Amino acid sequence: MMATQHMLTTIDNPFNPFTDWDEWYAWDENVGYHTTAYLARTSHTSDELSETDQQLALEDAIDVIIKENITGRYRRVSEEIP
Repeated sequence: MMATQHMLTTIDNPFNPFTDWDEWYAWDENVGYHTTAYLARTSHTSDELSETDQQLALEDAIDVIIKENITGRYRRVSEEIP
């Protein structure tokens, strides 16, 4: 059974965070977006949560960021995983 994984990115980042993580991250940091830090601040995760619950917390945080998206900068990207 395939599952869908989601990540947060920006509309102008030319790299795929699934396949080009290092380049994606470097580009994001260099332009000053700090998307991973924003996602971390928005999510309610804990080491005490199961991996599944942590993933759900990240999904919820992505939903919040996309919904609020005041700058219009953020978007969700998806990839099927086995």
